[in-house]
Amino acid sequence: MRTIWLGKLAVLAGLALFATSAIAQSQKDGQDQSQLKQIKLTEKQVRDFISAQKQLTPLASKLESAGDKPDPALQKQVEQITKSNGFSTLDEFDDVAANISLVLGGLDPQGQFTEPPDQIKKDIDELKQDKQLSQKDKDQALAEMQEALKSAAPLQFKENVAVVKKYQKELDQVTAQEAEKQEPGKK
Repeated sequence: MRTIWLGKLAVLAGLALFATSAIAQSQKDGQDQSQLKQIKLTEKQVRDFISAQKQLTPLASKLESAGDKPDPALQKQVEQITKSNGFSTLDEFDDVAANISLVLGGLDPQGQFTEPPDQIKKDIDELKQDKQLSQKDKDQALAEMQEALKSAAPLQFKENVAVVKKYQKELDQVTAQEAEKQEPGKK
């Protein structure tokens, strides 16, 4: 279970990595980030996301080290990559990334989808039974999961599951590349 939860976190972190500057800017502007803006995904958006993600992966370590204050040149490079891949704004890219990760987070290895609140509850129950994790790490993960549960909402656009599943292999490949960049040597 621990591996599954940590794997989901890595996938979600990889997908959200490139949103760092936009999220930081939104928070600075006072916008509420607790609610995900759910959108109906198109096949084109998912294909464009995959293409952009492949180009953004080499920038991952620079973006991660920049934190909330990315270098303006790096920010411009990220924006150019997202725009060259069909996204009108970085916010649009972030929305697509978040909605893809929402679906991926609810898919099990057999391709069955579980609604986000139900998936988090299931993961909490499994984490409570985990004997390999230290109590400190378990408490921290449980606190994070409880917080995530507060803002978790059911999927508004059920058709997103089919769109993401159609491109799941390619999405898994780009997220695996991202995870490898973040943790070299681990597979």
